[in-house]
Amino acid sequence: MTDIKYQIIRPDDNKNIELIADWYLSEWNIPLQATISKTKKLSEGNFEFQVLMTLDNKPIATGGLYNHVRLLDKEPGLKMYLHWLALVYTTPENRGRGFGALICRHIQNHSKDLGLKNIYLFTHTAESLYKRLEWQQLERLALGGKDIVVMKKEL
Repeated sequence: MTDIKYQIIRPDDNKNIELIADWYLSEWNIPLQATISKTKKLSEGNFEFQVLMTLDNKPIATGGLYNHVRLLDKEPGLKMYLHWLALVYTTPENRGRGFGALICRHIQNHSKDLGLKNIYLFTHTAESLYKRLEWQQLERLALGGKDIVVMKKEL
């Protein structure tokens, strides 16, 4: 039997913040200090949070809800959308087992519990996952040779 748990990362949880920063560096080349700084500043009062998923007490996935994502720097017209599900990561050995969908559902549910009505995301790699989770396409962009879809989830 497997035991899946979720925890909201707190600003003083240095061990898990550093783990997430290592994951983001290896997956997307996001500098360690950028992730550490951003994660320590997240506040549920601003509807921002980072979740860590564990399987039998071993960290296997993360993701969060953010008010600013890098896409907004390139496409300022998207700033009308707040509350972005982003940086969903599952460890390589646990991919393809449904954990990405589970952590996304947890982020969606937690966002709803905070009182949000809608959340947004963008992807160029996981559109089929988000369609299965009943996200709706808002628009498509071609950026840096990538076909990016911007999606909305009504909570």
